[in-house]
Amino acid sequence: MFSVIIPTWNNLAYIKLCVESIRKNSVLPCQVILHINDGSDGTLEWAKEQNIPFSYTSSNVGICIAVNMAGALATGDHMIYMNDDMYCCPGWDQYLADEIKSIGTDNFMLSATMIEPNDTGNGAVIFADFGKTTEAFDEMALLKALPTLHKEDWSGATWPPVVIAKKYWHIIGGFSMEFSPGMGSDDDLSMKMWQAGCRYFKGIGKSMVYHFQTKSTTRIRKNDGRKQFVLKWNMTSSTFNKFYLHKGQPFTGPLTEPTPAIMKKDKFKIWFKKKFIY
Repeated sequence: MFSVIIPTWNNLAYIKLCVESIRKNSVLPCQVILHINDGSDGTLEWAKEQNIPFSYTSSNVGICIAVNMAGALATGDHMIYMNDDMYCCPGWDQYLADEIKSIGTDNFMLSATMIEPNDTGNGAVIFADFGKTTEAFDEMALLKALPTLHKEDWSGATWPPVVIAKKYWHIIGGFSMEFSPGMGSDDDLSMKMWQAGCRYFKGIGKSMVYHFQTKSTTRIRKNDGRKQFVLKWNMTSSTFNKFYLHKGQPFTGPLTEPTPAIMKKDKFKIWFKKKFIY
């Protein structure tokens, strides 16, 4: 049912843990596909030993190109994009599959819910510290605590792990390479789904993954994703997330268009940024 796409960049300990968690904690059969950036830490050899399908580049090409390259190998009906520093909790995939069966359309965007050790104020995340590195990771404590960790379904699915029907992945053209190495690419992907008529953006509270956080993004030279989003869509990403996706708010059903008054305020923000900042 699922093809799980995981870009990785010299994070061997994390990708090993991620793939292991998928293998032992998934209920349904799923295809795991890697994109290996560089791989000089042994990731390339390990993937070959494990018979894991992968695409490869000799240097780090960022998330957008990496996911698109690996996605070309997908055979499942639905594609899941996931970070390599994630641990999938038991039954994570079954909750996503159950939701897909209940929707009645393949024009949707779903996310699993992240458990993170650092509180960043993200309304769609469960904050609980079970270790900030693989060495410090307390897997048994996490598994024991899972029944007590609770999150209501939330609106605005954008954050990985994110699920899109392969049909719509091809309709929207996957990730946009102009957002390489990846800042702002999640918002852009959601906007492309919105433009393709999607109004069902839902985070599934029971589908949980532990996220160690920022194990690759601190090593890259970041693009200005917010600026690129404005110039591409003539809308700020903050307005899109807050008034279109209602990102991180309790899920209440398919989304609707925001009011004209909200968009009038956003047009002023865009004019100001283009004139005095960009």
